[in-house]
Order: sequence, then structure tokens, then C-alpha cells
Amino acid sequence: MKAMIFAAGLGTRLKPLTDRIPKALVPVGGMPMLQHVILKLKQAGFSEIVINIHHFGEQIINFLQTNQNFGITIHISDERDELLDTGGGIKKAAPFFSGNEPFLVHNVDILSDIDLKALYESHLYSTNDATLLVSQRETSRYLLFDKESARLCGWINKQTRQTKPEGFVYRPEQHEAYAFSGIHVISPSLFRYMDEHWTGKFSITDFYLQTCKEAHIGGYIAQHLQLIDIGKPETLVQAEQLFT
Repeated sequence: MKAMIFAAGLGTRLKPLTDRIPKALVPVGGMPMLQHVILKLKQAGFSEIVINIHHFGEQIINFLQTNQNFGITIHISDERDELLDTGGGIKKAAPFFSGNEPFLVHNVDILSDIDLKALYESHLYSTNDATLLVSQRETSRYLLFDKESARLCGWINKQTRQTKPEGFVYRPEQHEAYAFSGIHVISPSLFRYMDEHWTGKFSITDFYLQTCKEAHIGGYIAQHLQLIDIGKPETLVQAEQLFT
């Protein structure tokens, strides 16, 4: 099984830690967050991983070499010349995912107790081009899924009432709101929607929302999900408490 880890972010909210190391190598419980994610993927049966790099990318390369790639096959998708965001990063890495085999995508700064193999297998048994891990945790921004088909159809910021895509109307009786986790499974069939309009730097969430009428983007609803986004100092402290 194949996976991709987003490790190219600048980690600006974790400054000054990220003034000298990439966010992916910031330790949580004495172990770099990248190592946490690699070992979780390996334990779930993933044996080939693509990692994108940008900020202090050479440190990530050296870290992987020092640890003999943790006994699995690891490829580097080098974005040191240009940071491509999540959608652009996936498109650049597309050559690693030729064929029909789906691959799991995981943000490096997400730690959770989700069963990654169960998520992956759920996607295999679906007709989805992509399956997004979602939950009912509190946030201001939600992905909206059709209650009958469980298919992605929009997005809302419940504080500002802004919605996406353009023209979408949120109907509570028709739509179920869930928070996205930063973990998803993608089939290579999704790449056919990344035409010439989707080049360079772009967000995978924006791509999902703009193409969800054509592509089949589904949700995998996790009950009682324990998840923490280690994006800022206060959540890093929480992660230290949870994972030590």
C-alpha cells in the first residue's frame, strides 16, 4: 500500500522552533512528528511512502537516511524551488502513483488514533475518487455532505456564513456538516479532473469543492476520533500530554 505525507509546510505558527528545523522534525514526546506518522503508516501496512519537502528539506532527507527510511521504501517529492500547497503537491507527486492503486494522504502535523487500514479498505470498497476522514469535532469551518449519498457537496464557515463553491446553498435538512481531518485516500482516477486549470500552487480542499459535482468525493465518518493538529504552540503542548 502507498501513502503520501505532507511535510513541506513552513510551520510559521510554530516559530521560533521552525526557525532552525522543519515542522516535520519538531519533536512530540521525544519523537519527531514525521516519525510518528511514518511508524503509524508502517504499522497499518503501508510499505511505500512519498514525502514532499520544502522548508529545511535537506534536514528531512538526512533524517530519513540516518534512520534507513525506517525499513520501508520512501521517495522524496522535492518542492524546495516552489512550495505547491496540498493540491499542487499531490499533482506533482502523481508519477509515484501510476496505475489504479489508491494511496493515503496524511498531514505531518496530525496525530490521531484512527485505524488507517480500516479507512483505506473502506475506500477500496467504495466507488469514490477520494474518501475524506471527517468527524463531528468542534470547528468553525465544515465540509458538507449530502445526507442520502454521503457525497461532498460544499463547505461552510459557520461564523461568517460564507459557503463554497460559488452558488452553493447550505440546507441543514439536506446536508451533514463534518470537520476534515487532513487524512484522506485518493484513487488515481481523481487525477483526470486536474486539468490545465489546476497548475502550480493550489489547495486540495479547494479542488475537491470545485470538482465535487463531477468527481465522487465521499466521507468516512469517524466516531469518537481522538485527533490533534499540532499547528501551534498550545496544541503542541496538548500533543505532548496525549502522546507521552
